[in-house]
Amino acid sequence: MTSALLTDHYELTMLSAALADGTADRHCVFEVFARRLPTGRRYGVVAGTGRLVELIQDFRFHEAELAFLQEHGVIDERTARWLADYRFQGDISGYPEGELFFPGSPILTVAGTFAEAVILETLVLSVLNHDCAIAAATARMVTAARGRPVIEMGSRRTHERGAVAAARAAYLAGFASTSNLEAGRRYGIPTTGTAAHAFTLLHDDESAAFASQIATLGKQTTLLVDTYDISQGIRNAIAVAGPELRAIRLDSGDLSVLAAQARQLLDSLGATETKIVVSGDLDEYSIAALAAEPVDSYGAGTAVVSGSGAPTAGLVYKLVEVDGRPVVKRSENKATVGGRKTAVRRHKPTGTATEEVVVSQGVPDWQAGDRLLQQEFFVGGTVAAGLPTLEQARERLRDALISIPWEGLKLSAGDPALPVTVIPAS
Repeated sequence: MTSALLTDHYELTMLSAALADGTADRHCVFEVFARRLPTGRRYGVVAGTGRLVELIQDFRFHEAELAFLQEHGVIDERTARWLADYRFQGDISGYPEGELFFPGSPILTVAGTFAEAVILETLVLSVLNHDCAIAAATARMVTAARGRPVIEMGSRRTHERGAVAAARAAYLAGFASTSNLEAGRRYGIPTTGTAAHAFTLLHDDESAAFASQIATLGKQTTLLVDTYDISQGIRNAIAVAGPELRAIRLDSGDLSVLAAQARQLLDSLGATETKIVVSGDLDEYSIAALAAEPVDSYGAGTAVVSGSGAPTAGLVYKLVEVDGRPVVKRSENKATVGGRKTAVRRHKPTGTATEEVVVSQGVPDWQAGDRLLQQEFFVGGTVAAGLPTLEQARERLRDALISIPWEGLKLSAGDPALPVTVIPAS
């Protein structure tokens, strides 16, 4: 398997032209950044670089890919020979997974020849735009949940491969588990799941369905009680499982009202330790609305993976330096700042972050409390040592969210949680 064709046609058009005119070997620096955050967002979350490192290692053009490209007139013979030997030999650095970013943050820097760096654009952006969007959306849900576990359940609402990446990004952002088994296998994420309404409908009555589930999974399972009448469903669940039942799940209706009624009914039946799980198109706003209700955990799916819940991060991949010389794009509303950037985040002595400072072709004046934001991912085409694990990324995000001013955690629209000061090359 190769990731080489997960790209756009024009990447190879530019490559062919650069090889022909002699500019392909010019040393270039590309940067990934967001011009602005999605509407209503106060921070972005870096996610996907762990996946991207693996995909860049697999970015190879084998005979089958080269034959396809030549047969369809995408590349000429000279370009085919160049691609046959392609291995990324440059340097990549950036913000580690779990770090926050804001408009203008240089979250990824790719340095190498024009040829080897330009053809990575689409792969880089497709991974980071997807995973960063999921991570930012789910981080807001975790904040709204106030310490209660959230389960990722979006596999049936998105592309089959996207579901695995989404589960990883959601776990990075603080979700407790996922329903997706491939994400569990590939990334070691805890998986969970019991039964859908179809299992209840399969049986002649609800009690029979519950009895079957308990016989197979034991009392430490979760029974879905809203296929028919919720109150009767709860009574049937406790009658079958007893007060030792671990949890019930509510998946429809006015969850605020139903959760309160379910808690009262469970307690009256002696099931005081039985937990209440709620699901059903939950997002950060509906989770926040349930904060005062007796809900023990949440299941979120559609809003995790959909465009409404996880709008694209809006990241772009722009050339900022050629042979050590800053280059800039001057297009209206799309201007860039030339030169390779170095970024630090400034903090008060208390640990509260105050500002991000980004300097082009230099380094910020170091102050007490500054934290360098970038780390190496590739050096000379070799994967750098010490890349963060998924668990370390989760911890980094927890610490980062604690460090920003509390206004930055609000779900309402507002300014970015931190200002970014970009100092151009002199």
